[in-house]
Amino acid sequence: MNLQQQLQNKIDLKTKPLNALGLLEKIAYKIGKAQQSLTPKLVNPTIIVFAADHGLAKEGVSAYPAEVTYQMVLNFLNKGAAINVFCKQHNINLKVVDAGVSQPFEPHPDLIQAKAGLGTHNMISGNAMTAEELAYCFTSGKDIVKDIAQTGTNIIGFGEMGIGNTSSASLLMSSLLDLPIDQCVGKGTGLDDEGLARKKNILTTIIETHPKPKDAKEALLQFGGYEIAQICAAMLEAYRQGMIILVDGFIASSAFLCASNIEPTIIDNAIFCHKSDEKGHQLLLRSFNEQAILDMNLRLGEGTGCALAYPLIQSAVAFLNEMASFESANVSNK
Repeated sequence: MNLQQQLQNKIDLKTKPLNALGLLEKIAYKIGKAQQSLTPKLVNPTIIVFAADHGLAKEGVSAYPAEVTYQMVLNFLNKGAAINVFCKQHNINLKVVDAGVSQPFEPHPDLIQAKAGLGTHNMISGNAMTAEELAYCFTSGKDIVKDIAQTGTNIIGFGEMGIGNTSSASLLMSSLLDLPIDQCVGKGTGLDDEGLARKKNILTTIIETHPKPKDAKEALLQFGGYEIAQICAAMLEAYRQGMIILVDGFIASSAFLCASNIEPTIIDNAIFCHKSDEKGHQLLLRSFNEQAILDMNLRLGEGTGCALAYPLIQSAVAFLNEMASFESANVSNK
């Protein structure tokens, strides 16, 4: 038997009906396969929140003003946000990356400075970023994960903060999956019906006035956020390092879509933590043929879905490593 067969056999022969632990069994199998181990371990879990501003925010595509990106990064650093609370609760390391916020920050032990620019350019009048800015994002995203790998981390989650970034995610999704933009756009931070209609009109104009990108890097150049591009590169490096990749909501999944366009086998290491309340996310999950762990109408970002799902991922590993088999427990199998 090869390792994958041994893993499945080990799961099937635990003291339970076949498949009775449902999604936990699939998670345990995925982690064991990714780590090439019948006794996988979760070491030094870390979540990185990448933050950046978006030039498109000037067009009113969000219910919140652009300065909220800067203010929320300060909130992360002051340990006042939801992601801080959940990471502390579950003993997860948290790092924050300034990938391109429009204002400077004082040095802070939890802040990684990786500013690609002072917010992306307004996509109404051209590409979101230059080729040089995109190249910088790919270098910095890769280097950040390389450094975190030195701490022994083998499971890493990705969150984001950036007013206007659901618009970027929708455009990336529409262009890479060849879906009508209407199917990819949602209310983001809580737009009313009028605001949603305006957002759809703006994104339709952008899609119609940009050439169809030939690949993920070109899509990021045209439509990406600095934080989305850095997450994409960071996910690719996490895969090269053999880490388990925890994917948060809609924006993180759009970054994963770009990463999987570049390296399709990255899906083998990915766990999708929750199904967002954002309309396009359900279609994205379907395109990956993946089931998310949680379905709680979350739409906060920040990596909160990763932190909330983490105890269930721990349970998947615990049952695989610690639960008795029918043979060891002297329980009759069917």
